[in-house]
Amino acid sequence: MTQQPFSRPGAVDLTGLGSAPAAAGATTGAAGSAYSLPIDEQNFQAVLESSMTAPVLLVFFSRSRMPESGQLADDLETLAGEFEGRFLAGLVDIDATPQIAQAMQIPSVPLVVVVLEGRPMPLLQSAVPLEELRAALTQVLQQLTAQGITGRHTPRATATADDEGADQVDPRYAPAYDALEAGEVDTAIAEFQKLVDANPADTEASAGLAMASILKRTQGVDLDSARAAAAAAPDDVAAQTLVADLDMLGGHVEDAFARLVGLVARSAGDDRDRARQHLLDLFAAVGNEDPRVLRGRQNLASALF
Repeated sequence: MTQQPFSRPGAVDLTGLGSAPAAAGATTGAAGSAYSLPIDEQNFQAVLESSMTAPVLLVFFSRSRMPESGQLADDLETLAGEFEGRFLAGLVDIDATPQIAQAMQIPSVPLVVVVLEGRPMPLLQSAVPLEELRAALTQVLQQLTAQGITGRHTPRATATADDEGADQVDPRYAPAYDALEAGEVDTAIAEFQKLVDANPADTEASAGLAMASILKRTQGVDLDSARAAAAAAPDDVAAQTLVADLDMLGGHVEDAFARLVGLVARSAGDDRDRARQHLLDLFAAVGNEDPRVLRGRQNLASALF
């Protein structure tokens, strides 16, 4: 799968779609789940407006022309529930709603588009396995969190007509995410630490703490200088772990893991322990169920034993 870096190009011109008559057989938006819904001409604009506070992922598919694209839509709907509102999945059946496909200038299906603040960016253009899709979305959401974009959508089952799609953060995490959004990294670390201390099994709090710690360690760091220092001192734990942190923020998760696995393999004593613990912290930031973490743990075990 080819994943492009997240950016914010110009918004799509949707003039007139809100009042256009629905195509024959178009979905009405009444179905779906807590964090997903079928898209038609009537709800399309409202769904895009909800991207002002949390991401929307539009998946364009055709079950009749390409069944694999329909499976991708089903998988995205499943993951929308797993991520509990970090994004809203908009399911666009191009056979039922051809006007939307025309407005978005969809070249082919399947296509998944990230929409943030009303602006679209293609994410992937092929049907991929569920695990690969989960890993890609985890990476995108980590990058957004690093940018202070931490909003959540309200579950549709409890949303009203006025607030459907509005952003809502779980109250337990709100102080930490608010601090991240305000650029107050130290406060975010303290808030996440409280949650972890209260419940060490809270994986979201652990991931948030790990990511906030990465942000803290990389504040004010010049990327080129850090890479040059690491190249000049391949066995320096501080230099190598700093570049691994920078790789994480840049979305190069596997590169970060490989760098530290290699460092563990050629280190000993305290240096090895420091490198190993840092790698475990990066695993926590990504999430233990991520296939890249599973591979990273296997590689770490090989390096240690």
